[in-house]
Amino acid sequence: MIAHQLALIRREIWEHRSIYVTPAAIAVIVTLGTLAALMFASGFAKELDVAIFGASNIAGEAERRGVLTAYFLLFFALFLLAVLILAVFYSLDALYAERKDKSILFWRSMPITDLEAVLSKLVTAVLVIPLVTLGVVVVTHVVNLLIVSAWVAAKGGDVGHLIWGSLPLFDNWLAAVIGTLAWALWMSPFVGWFLLVSAMTKRSPLLMAFMPLFVIPPVEFIFLRSRYFLDAVILRPGKIPLFRSMDLETFFDEDSLHLSENTVSLVAYLDIGRFVTSPSVWTGLVVCGLFTAAAIYVRRYRDESY
Repeated sequence: MIAHQLALIRREIWEHRSIYVTPAAIAVIVTLGTLAALMFASGFAKELDVAIFGASNIAGEAERRGVLTAYFLLFFALFLLAVLILAVFYSLDALYAERKDKSILFWRSMPITDLEAVLSKLVTAVLVIPLVTLGVVVVTHVVNLLIVSAWVAAKGGDVGHLIWGSLPLFDNWLAAVIGTLAWALWMSPFVGWFLLVSAMTKRSPLLMAFMPLFVIPPVEFIFLRSRYFLDAVILRPGKIPLFRSMDLETFFDEDSLHLSENTVSLVAYLDIGRFVTSPSVWTGLVVCGLFTAAAIYVRRYRDESY
């Protein structure tokens, strides 16, 4: 089964080029944005000299670390948005397209079960897409840092001191890996639902998938005077139990008013234990499993028409 899964996942990557084209496009946009920002900054020579002097002699390592981390978070947010959109459209198209183009007839002639076929699509949406995106994030980060380093060196700045000496590479990348995979698991119930809709709908899977989000909350409130669906489903993305609370009183050193070095760490604000032990995480995985099982059943027993 493992060999089949690997082959099926490779098939998904071959057939859905957006899995790697979309992150690559975001990488190009980020790099062009960095170049544009550097070109714009070059027009302010005096202010730039003051900024480089201040960063070298006044700001501490924690401040430089904070700026570099903020830069990483700024473009990493674009990749997270791309992962979200890509996973939604991939999941909705995964089982719908094979019925639309009749390719399901070919795959049913192969020694591949419906369980293996649907699981490969679930793994692709929950793991492969985030991992491919993370790989592109790392490459994009390095490329942009090299571009910024070359620019700073051309302006007379000490690259080793200003950038690479304060760069929290491991912290940034580890936090990105943990955050992205945790987010993928947290949102897995939606992926399961999208796969079920993709398997059973005859047309407009996007409309069918999101219609309950607009219909159920008002109906529930009118007849039951409750908002359980709103809290459990619509507001779920903002309730991921992964982040520690931030104490602003300890964010700055009271004596020097500089950033405290131990606060400029993304990993320090991630609470993996809380995430792993959260009942909501495991409930979501169970819901994802139920939706996926339903998608397998529908794919197995429905006809090939769409």
